[in-house]
Amino acid sequence: MPADRIPVDPGRWPDVARPPRASAPRTAVARRLVERALSRMPLRIRTAPSPVPGPPAPVSAGSPALPTLTLHDPDAFHRRIGADGLIGFGESYMAGEWDSDDLVGLLTVLARHVDDLVPAPLRALRGAWVRRRPGADRNTPDGSRANIRRHYDLSNELFSLFLDPGLSYSSAVFDALPEGPALLPDEDFTAAQHRKIDRLLDLAEAGPGTTLLEIGTGWGELAIRAAARGARVRTVTLSEEQLALARRRVERAGLADRVTVELRDYRDVRGRYDAVVSVEMIEAVGAEFWPDYFAALRRLLAPGGRVALQAITMPHARMLATARTHTWISKYVFPGGLIPSPTALARESAAAGLRITHDQGYGDHYAETLHQWRARFLRAEAEVDALGFDPVFRRMWEFYLAYSEAGFRARYLDVRQLRLTADATGAGR
Repeated sequence: MPADRIPVDPGRWPDVARPPRASAPRTAVARRLVERALSRMPLRIRTAPSPVPGPPAPVSAGSPALPTLTLHDPDAFHRRIGADGLIGFGESYMAGEWDSDDLVGLLTVLARHVDDLVPAPLRALRGAWVRRRPGADRNTPDGSRANIRRHYDLSNELFSLFLDPGLSYSSAVFDALPEGPALLPDEDFTAAQHRKIDRLLDLAEAGPGTTLLEIGTGWGELAIRAAARGARVRTVTLSEEQLALARRRVERAGLADRVTVELRDYRDVRGRYDAVVSVEMIEAVGAEFWPDYFAALRRLLAPGGRVALQAITMPHARMLATARTHTWISKYVFPGGLIPSPTALARESAAAGLRITHDQGYGDHYAETLHQWRARFLRAEAEVDALGFDPVFRRMWEFYLAYSEAGFRARYLDVRQLRLTADATGAGR
């Protein structure tokens, strides 16, 4: 959908409503750098007038043809990048100033060549043009609640439109990765999510009589599945929307006597548990608070207990470069978040007195999970609109899902399941 046909509410989307006032020299430099970088990549660029709006391009899981970046408003596109770098790149997509016939394919190329986007002599000046993360996004106890509300409290109905019926919002583990762009039947997608959950519960040795703490409830599927094994589950969340629905789902499953769902920060949890499980929660903690998070895991673990984690990871050098940078994802999707590296996970867990005894990656499975979510989201355009989400939001969410899928397809991101136990030496902070 072209920029001149997308109604943009300047109160809701102030930085999308109009391109920034980048100076002419800065815009010209951005244009030269972008054109030079993209010309060396396996993609095509074309300029086209704003087309008549039509249905979104078919969702593919990768195409052998070169992806095309079509510029509808080249001046605005380059002004945004000149002023805000990759944040501007994402905002330009939200504004409809560019499109692609293969969005994931295009973003995968960019992810694979991320170090080539800026010439080597200019990389040392990175700090002069990237934005620092807002102090308000820090994951203090109050900040964490605000950050969680901005994403997870958007609407339970929204998430139900693209997640599997079990409402698992993390990577599935498929028995065999599907071939081609097919949309999986709901029962097959849920089975893949249950396979992920079951592997984590196996790592935690959850069974009859196990006392299990879950940090990060989601919508309750793991807690329900753990209770069905006979475990007694306490699960904590900072999302009021998730809390309400998770409690209803536990009641409907007849497991209210085995599952307690609480609105509570992980730092405020007390007690000792045979098993602690946390699925893709650490990404929302923030590097500043990783020591607190791992110290809590260690403190909450009963003697002989097990921790099972699922965590997205990125290379250590890239994590360090991203840690203080305000990115498009941190601005629009996950405020305050940071994906850790395997090095950071090993260092922080060891410092807290925990030892990693199992570590397995499933990056290709996350790429497929995101493909399934994106296909379902695009299919539900009318329902998303009926919930009150405007076209800018829909383009933002599509870009977020495609951007994330591309990260896994480019091997820029991975997702890992880890088992941790208390270090026998008693080390820790």
